[in-house]
Amino acid sequence: MNNSRWRMSVLVAGHAVDDLYQGAVPAVVPFLVLERGYSYLAAAGITVAATLLSSVVQPLFGVLTDRRPMPWLVPLGMILAGVGVGLSGLSDSYVLTWLAIALSGLGVAAYHPEAARLARRVAQDSHVGMSWFAVGGNVGFALGPVLVTPVLAFGGLAWSPVLAVPALIGGAATFAALRGVQGASSLAAVSSGRDDWGQFSRLTVIIVARSMVTFGLGTFLAIWATQRVGGGPAAGAAALVVLFGVGAASTLLGGVLAGRWGRVRVLQASYALAVPAVAGVALVPGPAVYLMVALTAVALYVPFSLHVTLGQDYLPNRMGTASGVTLGLAVSIGGLGSPVVGAIAGASDLQWGLLSLVLLPIIAAAAARGLRSPSSMRA
Repeated sequence: MNNSRWRMSVLVAGHAVDDLYQGAVPAVVPFLVLERGYSYLAAAGITVAATLLSSVVQPLFGVLTDRRPMPWLVPLGMILAGVGVGLSGLSDSYVLTWLAIALSGLGVAAYHPEAARLARRVAQDSHVGMSWFAVGGNVGFALGPVLVTPVLAFGGLAWSPVLAVPALIGGAATFAALRGVQGASSLAAVSSGRDDWGQFSRLTVIIVARSMVTFGLGTFLAIWATQRVGGGPAAGAAALVVLFGVGAASTLLGGVLAGRWGRVRVLQASYALAVPAVAGVALVPGPAVYLMVALTAVALYVPFSLHVTLGQDYLPNRMGTASGVTLGLAVSIGGLGSPVVGAIAGASDLQWGLLSLVLLPIIAAAAARGLRSPSSMRA
């Protein structure tokens, strides 16, 4: 394996490790409630410490790395993400627990902008390479509960330091793999023109709309599938497996399709498909709902890695800022859509709540029609 492939493999695995800690926080919260008697408000505050802080701070790290490349932030951010979660179970103080989770969120924020820039360079502008990088994050997020639940179920919160082990190993491996690309001259993005803030703003609207759909489905899909299919919790879990499993495969497919048809065309087609697919999830009866979930996953995840590279190319002089917004702020804001779906479902029923999500891919598809292709990447 040559150096580029080795470094890309480490970056993909590192992205999985880093985003594992985003998925870990929701899995830690029930143990905090159980052992410490946290209220729903206190539990929500823990989640806010990880998600909202990370999404707001992430663009700031992007601005900093635009001024001076900081490749050391990649392993350091990963380590902080793990150490924060690892410390979260050691103190009975709510403030110290909140600060530990906030430290984890800060680490996640520090990691992404520079990691995305490095991945783009190591991938040598390959669509498929960047798709693998994006898949790493998706897989890591899904693995968070897989790591947390057995560890804390066995040893309780006192065993939370064990959760930091993947970050320590991953951080060391990432530092070693990136030693050959430490120089600023090798990391700085080569400007290919003026920043196009108009196109970048349009792309941000698309990402926010996509994120709201994804968060909304992730929150309510299991309940809805159980209602449509029956069979208890297993039916709901199967729907989530289809959504995220097909989604991971579709992220890779997006890189292949973009190499053949172009990023903007693939993105436009994906969001056009998302409109009937999301509507189908809400309307199709019985087991056929799984087919509509699969189509929705294709439509929402094929463009996932393309968002990042398009953002970087629309802001060629501010690639860190672009990465911070596309991977952080715009994605996390999507979580604000779930309470709206819940409110609509409470006022009528869950079917109307899910149908309300159809408006979002319509917005994304309309915004995508105005996108122009920046400088092309190679397949």
